[in-house]
Amino acid sequence: MTDPIAYTAGFACLVGRPNAGKSTLTNALVGSKVAITSSKPQTTRHTIRGIVTSPSSQLILVDTPGLHKPRTLLGERLNDLVRETLLEVDVIGFCLPANQRIGPGDQFIAAELAEVSAAKRTPVVAIATKSDTVDKVRLAEHLISIDQLGEWAAIVPCSGTSGAQVADVGRVLASYLPPSPGPLYPDDVLTDEPDEVMIAELVREAALEGVRDELPHSLAVVVEEVLPRAGRSADNPLLDVRVNVFVERDSQKAIVIGRGGSRLREVGMRARQNIEALLGQRVHLDLHVKVAKDWQRDPKQLGRLGF
Repeated sequence: MTDPIAYTAGFACLVGRPNAGKSTLTNALVGSKVAITSSKPQTTRHTIRGIVTSPSSQLILVDTPGLHKPRTLLGERLNDLVRETLLEVDVIGFCLPANQRIGPGDQFIAAELAEVSAAKRTPVVAIATKSDTVDKVRLAEHLISIDQLGEWAAIVPCSGTSGAQVADVGRVLASYLPPSPGPLYPDDVLTDEPDEVMIAELVREAALEGVRDELPHSLAVVVEEVLPRAGRSADNPLLDVRVNVFVERDSQKAIVIGRGGSRLREVGMRARQNIEALLGQRVHLDLHVKVAKDWQRDPKQLGRLGF
């Protein structure tokens, strides 16, 4: 029986500029792959909740896209999504990668967080991510720079990749959650994203690996259908998953497909393996690449693609 006085539960939001290690940290805290972690910046489009349940607390992580100065209508909508989220959570984790100097992007976010903290009195924990990529001297310099950047409830270094001090981050974030009569989600739930959203994100991650820098912003994924294959026995089921990948130009379509379709086959194989791990059964993945011209700047197309 959960002690109603001792138990805490609530929402934490991880923010930071693009490629600051937010998705990797979410996955390390949850212990399962719930947010896409491509090495390309700006790869997380949807707010994905990772849920960390312990005997004394339940921490629901809201992983947002990187805050940045928007260049397109999509960028503006992503920033609006982050700001809305900041005003609704109980504690904020500000990710600042140790292998990058603090710059104007971090100062921009720090100023935003100062406003949120003043308006809602929301505690902000500064997290020095990617601590395994630098030596102790550089990490110490980074922690001092973080301290000088703003007022923080705590400063914690960690590495989502190696796992170093990830548990400490979880404990510190959970310490700022409000009392709760018990968990807000069942113990065995890791995310509240529907399967279609997770499938789309896994396809998107596979499609982004090893491609040119301009592509991440230009790629959207829509799951058309997920259907059990007719005529299969109960002990040998197969899911048919049909997915469309949208790019903005024919030249980008050629990049995604590759010579003779070789790259698209690799993308399909990688995505299918991850989808099968997610759903726990065999999958037939049907991938199609389509051009939706300049979709990031067209409000109608943005709406149609789920943004």
